Amino acid sequence: MQPLYRERISMKNPAHFCAVGFGSGLIPFMPGTFGSLAALPLLLAADLLNAWQFATVTTIICLAGIYICGKTAEDMQVHDHGSIVWDEVAGMFVTFLLIPISLPNLAVGFVIFRFYDILKPWPIGMVDKRLHGGIGIMLDDVLAGLMACLTLQLFNMNWPLSLPA
Repeated sequence: MQPLYRERISMKNPAHFCAVGFGSGLIPFMPGTFGSLAALPLLLAADLLNAWQFATVTTIICLAGIYICGKTAEDMQVHDHGSIVWDEVAGMFVTFLLIPISLPNLAVGFVIFRFYDILKPWPIGMVDKRLHGGIGIMLDDVLAGLMACLTLQLFNMNWPLSLPA
């Protein structure tokens, strides 16, 4: 028997399909981790973009996520249900702003992002608790992505994971 929330979403609805990370958020355990993993092929494809294009795509993903996540949460009648993972996809894109895409960077950035997303240190935890709707669902992961990006930048300054192009 499927949980009631699952009956309220449709994989034919583009907002729902994106919100659940193309289906990755429907995996019954660790949906946020699988949602973050779903971002990896997109990040590899985005490696073809220059820095401005990547920043533009990241901004679009984040802004669209406010609607996508808010609409899906409203339709599910559950705020920020675990299966909603578009925010993790956006957070992963934020993590790699101005970071060279390489397999080592992807691996380390993934771990750092998940660390911040799971532990939710200040101010991430505060935002997660106080904001609701699409903006609340998205903003804590965008902040986790920013913190992960800064951490990965510092990491690369001391232990470069990519050779300069």
